[in-house]
Amino acid sequence: MKALHYTRAQALPDILSHRIMILDGAMGTMIQRFKLDEAQYRGERFKDFHKDVKGNNELLSLTRPDVISSIHERYLAAGADMIETNTFGATTVAQADYDMADLAYEMNLESAKLARAACDKFSTPDKPRFVLGALGPTPKTASISPDVNDPGARNVTFEQLRAAYYDQTKALVEGGADVLLVETIFDTLNAKAALFAIDEYFEASGERLPIIISGTVTDASGRILSGQTVTAFWYSVRHAQPLAIGLNCALGATLMRPYIQELARVAPDTFISCYPNAGLPNPMSDTGFDETPADTSRLLHEFAAEGLVNIVGGCCGTTPEHIGAISDAVKPLAGRVLQKSYFYKEAA
Repeated sequence: MKALHYTRAQALPDILSHRIMILDGAMGTMIQRFKLDEAQYRGERFKDFHKDVKGNNELLSLTRPDVISSIHERYLAAGADMIETNTFGATTVAQADYDMADLAYEMNLESAKLARAACDKFSTPDKPRFVLGALGPTPKTASISPDVNDPGARNVTFEQLRAAYYDQTKALVEGGADVLLVETIFDTLNAKAALFAIDEYFEASGERLPIIISGTVTDASGRILSGQTVTAFWYSVRHAQPLAIGLNCALGATLMRPYIQELARVAPDTFISCYPNAGLPNPMSDTGFDETPADTSRLLHEFAAEGLVNIVGGCCGTTPEHIGAISDAVKPLAGRVLQKSYFYKEAA
């Protein structure tokens, strides 16, 4: 692919060419450990809000920034090079469920500022830390009907998604994000709306940040929910020229291995990211998931030893202890080596 001239995080491609970088772990399951009640989610500002907001984790960036900052700092102290903003559900589309769509921009702006402050606190000349502005998939899908009796029905349009993602992108960049992470993609059309909006913002602002794209394989069929294989998914989004393509969430590392292998094979000229859940869900577990830090770090060590990955971290159920163990496990290993572009040819 052609070399892109980034206005932020210019050092990232070089760092990734020399070592494996560490992404943080789960935000949602870490928030659950605080056992916050409805009143704590609301804070003083929203104490009389007309709807229950417990579970709206993105609201905590406004009402309990101390909680979000402490989670960021624990991951950075554990060795994370990159931390995600608390914005997985901070789109107007997702926040409409809480009647808080009008707060989405502020949520993204403040979340990015919190992550920026944490990264600045822990950055050193030999270990800079980077803020990944997280754009989640939204609870709606542009490709799949919500009504089994009407295959043509949709509950969101491409334009609604584009507008929501544009506002999110603008706020994340203004708040200090270094990278944009389009993650947990279960519908490629949703992801295309995000990528379209990001490119539109780049054109309008003159900014160009690295992009990481991360899909989620939802079952043993090896496909994302909207039906594409990992290979088809990559060919659908590679026009965005991401810094990295990867997989996260869903299956846990054990079941994710063949799909990371497939992605590493079909995207030889792009860095590969992988941040799985801590195994499969288990409601009886302390974190809601079975894998210990030793389990997850051993599996990601195997991925690294096989030459499959450049960025590793954790998704649901992972903790700062998981991230510390992952960091230690992959530190002695080299990252996956990129091959020269074979798809885009420069004009003679």
